Amino acid sequence: MAAQGFLLIASFLLILLVLAKPLGSGLARLIAAVPLPGVAGVERILWRALGITDHEMNWRQYLLALLTLNLLGLGILFCLLFWQEWLPLNPQQLPGLSWDLALNTAVSFVTNTNWQAYSGESTLSYFSQMAGLTVQNFLSAATGIAVVFALIRAFTRQNVHTLGNAWQDLVRITLWILFPVALIIALFFIQQGVPQNLSAYQPITTLEGAKQLLPMGPVASQEAIKMLGTNGGGFFNAKLFAPVRKPHRAH
Repeated sequence: MAAQGFLLIASFLLILLVLAKPLGSGLARLIAAVPLPGVAGVERILWRALGITDHEMNWRQYLLALLTLNLLGLGILFCLLFWQEWLPLNPQQLPGLSWDLALNTAVSFVTNTNWQAYSGESTLSYFSQMAGLTVQNFLSAATGIAVVFALIRAFTRQNVHTLGNAWQDLVRITLWILFPVALIIALFFIQQGVPQNLSAYQPITTLEGAKQLLPMGPVASQEAIKMLGTNGGGFFNAKLFAPVRKPHRAH
């Protein structure tokens, strides 16, 4: 292995070692349903704005909340995909998906199944990618983590029949875990040359003289949460092998 490879691995392990204690402490506070330092005031405003109470839920209420969120997300994502051609941020004027493909895709992303039956760059608009798939990448990952939180509380709480508040857990996981880390990853991708724009696809001429249409779009932001949340559905059909997805070998 080249020296650069060893340096990359060593840098990753060093960062992991430095962040292990603060990240672990933060996760422990979230599992204990304790606000992170400095965000209690922000959370109170959010709870009031969203109508979320401090009422703890039993397992049935917790499960119902998660099912409600994901069924609602499934319906919204299906509509975004099905009526894609009438929605904004569609510079390539791509048509809406057929009802069966829209349903298949919505179910896949809501359940974090990691299945794609289409080519992203030739099928989905930027709005569908951002407001649809990227949002569900966050929510499906947050749902999985919330289930783990509830499971840990079920084992550790004595003589208590509640598992926390699902709505508070989902918001905290999304805002204080997934979003900050995904933002850092996305900024790194952008610095390395991964596209993050809303431009129309760019016609180019290859070294062999052939004409080609180069896909653009909000790639970095979607790929960041895709990797963080272990979501398999990517922006491009070729996934990690798309040249504009990984223009630098550090990826």
